[in-house]
Amino acid sequence: MPTIVVASPKGGAGKSTTAVLLGTELAHAGAEVVMLDCDPNRSLSLWADRSPLPSRIQLLGDVTESDIVRTIKQHDQDGQIVLVDLEGVASRLVSRAISQADLVITPMRATTLDATVGVRALQLIAEEEEALDRKIAHAVVFTMTKGVKSRQHSGIEASLTEQGVDLIEPPLMERAAFSALFEFGGDLRTMPAQGNMEAARENAALFAQAVYQRLVRNV
Repeated sequence: MPTIVVASPKGGAGKSTTAVLLGTELAHAGAEVVMLDCDPNRSLSLWADRSPLPSRIQLLGDVTESDIVRTIKQHDQDGQIVLVDLEGVASRLVSRAISQADLVITPMRATTLDATVGVRALQLIAEEEEALDRKIAHAVVFTMTKGVKSRQHSGIEASLTEQGVDLIEPPLMERAAFSALFEFGGDLRTMPAQGNMEAARENAALFAQAVYQRLVRNV
């Protein structure tokens, strides 16, 4: 089954939130998901410590540069999806993880700074493609977006589209429930209500469906 890598050289772009939402939604849909916490901040491990892990999710922490490839290959088995949350820098660990990916997702806030730094993740992917002599499917998802797009958001979106970057729709909105996952643990169906839970669940489910469609298309 596929390996999904969540990568961005910029901290605060929403990598861990994206990983938790995607992992829990895929598990809720019936997939077996192995999540690898490769971020020194251990955000996924902190999330997992808040409450019991949702069904069909396994979390592995302290995955390092020396064992990232071996760990991915060990768990890349039929019936399982491997989901890797990486550190927010360009590093050897990040490059090794990207080399094993069937799909790389780059979370990005709709700001000029995030877009400028986030493009470096796309450059890392291009470097790995050249080294491996194969294409690595990748896509950008905007995170923490507002209900009404700003002019800056629309401009960044148009620029990435012109460059041929795959943009995942829908983006992940700025929602109280998303950030509260790291306070309560679990998923959007087990945690205490935070804001508009129905809208949050719908947003997360549609995002996961969009990712799954790319996996079916690319794997």
